[in-house]
Amino acid sequence: MNKPKQQGDVFTELIVEIFHLNTLILGAGDRIAQPVGLTSARWQVLGIVEHGLIPVAHVARYMGLSRQTVQQTADGLERDGFITYRENPHHRRAKLMQMTEKGERALEYLRAHQTVWAQQIGGDQSLESLQQALEVVRGLRRHLEDDPSRSTSNRRIDNEAQPS
Repeated sequence: MNKPKQQGDVFTELIVEIFHLNTLILGAGDRIAQPVGLTSARWQVLGIVEHGLIPVAHVARYMGLSRQTVQQTADGLERDGFITYRENPHHRRAKLMQMTEKGERALEYLRAHQTVWAQQIGGDQSLESLQQALEVVRGLRRHLEDDPSRSTSNRRIDNEAQPS
């Protein structure tokens, strides 16, 4: 006998689809960014640096990644000439990332190619359905951001599974 689906069941299916979609989007981003010597990860960091001087730790918090992961990406961006590090007047050790001309040119290329890609992919959907999907995903994100259990996400739920 099939049990009727509950919201939690459909939400779980949605999460699995989002994980799969994320993998496909990152792959597409890698293909779009490859001609300018970037990856999706580097593109994401560069896209944040574009808005002004910012330390690695702030980018990491915004992206939900470890500072070390973003530091490695930023160091690669600097080594390849997409960003430079500047002194931070508020913190001696936390240098600020700044976009270079090479980084600006790369983002111009990426914007143009991403726009074409987005229109090809999104063009199969109605504007209304895309707007509705966007609102659902934003609502779920806001709910998760406000979830007080986020800080205790590593806590074990099943006490009986713990060794005695």
